[in-house]
Amino acid sequence: MSWQEFTALLVLATAMSFTPGPNTTLSTALAANGGLRRAMPFVCAVPLGWSALLLLCALGLGALLLAVPILSLLVKLVGVAYLLWMAFKLSQSRQMGEADAAKLQVGFWQGVALQFVNIKAWMLALAIVSGWIAGHGDTAQRLAVAIPVMLVFAFSSNMLYAALGSLLRDWLRGPLGTGRRLLAFNRVMALILLVTALWMLTV
Repeated sequence: MSWQEFTALLVLATAMSFTPGPNTTLSTALAANGGLRRAMPFVCAVPLGWSALLLLCALGLGALLLAVPILSLLVKLVGVAYLLWMAFKLSQSRQMGEADAAKLQVGFWQGVALQFVNIKAWMLALAIVSGWIAGHGDTAQRLAVAIPVMLVFAFSSNMLYAALGSLLRDWLRGPLGTGRRLLAFNRVMALILLVTALWMLTV
């Protein structure tokens, strides 16, 4: 992989990893409601799940998904349904700790699985495979470069959003712990998940 290709990969990784999406929204919401420690299993799950998705795409799963439209539609519908369900649960939480793993179902393994129904993750994986990996003689070497890069970016972006959510905890408690600020915050996060779900239906 030339330095020009590597630079382009870094630009794509930055743009896709740090823009809001299902992963960063959930990282923020989990940390704001339960603290940074509570969010860490999900923050660590994202890079693992996404790297597994990238590897499977490089091995041909992405081509299969594109070749069989019903599979692509199924991934999209499951992802949309999951996001809508999480948005509903999050929108009802007004007390610290209410939006926990039992309600949102986004522990470590759920975070890994979420990558496989996240259309944004699929789009990025397919873009990297088609632009940087497939059709080159040094496929294994390119994978050995791309996967660690994406691991770092996936972890860094979700860690940043989780840290921001954690920093908001004291302010979100509000005066006398009424929960009004937290409820408003959670509903904004739920709205972002809702918009993301609707966007997923259009791509």
